[in-house]
Amino acid sequence: MTTLSIVTEFYLTVLPVIHMSTGAAEQILTLTQDRNSAHKFFPDEVDRYIDSFEKKMKHFRDAHVTGYSLTKEKTTTGGLFIVRVTQRVG
Repeated sequence: MTTLSIVTEFYLTVLPVIHMSTGAAEQILTLTQDRNSAHKFFPDEVDRYIDSFEKKMKHFRDAHVTGYSLTKEKTTTGGLFIVRVTQRVG
């Protein structure tokens, strides 16, 4: 029996959402595979977003997804950070 193990890299992105029916606005966290689309976080906010995502990661695990890990990466742009999310499937 062969055990297949897949590792996928994503990047944390924050998107604003406006509900057309109510006018309510909120931010959502999502993942993108394109590093260029990654949200650039300020140093004083990056840990808060990482914490928010980590608290919800358990909802993304199923029979095949075994876990996630998050890594802060400093950008070359004014001390901002992006967050790389590694998904393990196996």
